Amino acid sequence: MEESVIRKAKRLARKRGKSVSRIISEYITEEPDEQLVEDLPPLTASMVGVLGNEGEEQDYKKYLEEKYL
Repeated sequence: MEESVIRKAKRLARKRGKSVSRIISEYITEEPDEQLVEDLPPLTASMVGVLGNEGEEQDYKKYLEEKYL
């Protein structure tokens, strides 16, 4: 791997407060299953991943707590 890529990865990891390994692991596990995306209509497939899911669960829990408590 090129040294410049390694330096950039380390800067990004430091900025996010994570290890390079952790960032790569999250990237790989969050990628949509390519086979499933290929089965979608073209317009829908182009939208996969646009919104992301960061904070989704916490937002939903907060919504439920505010609504029912």
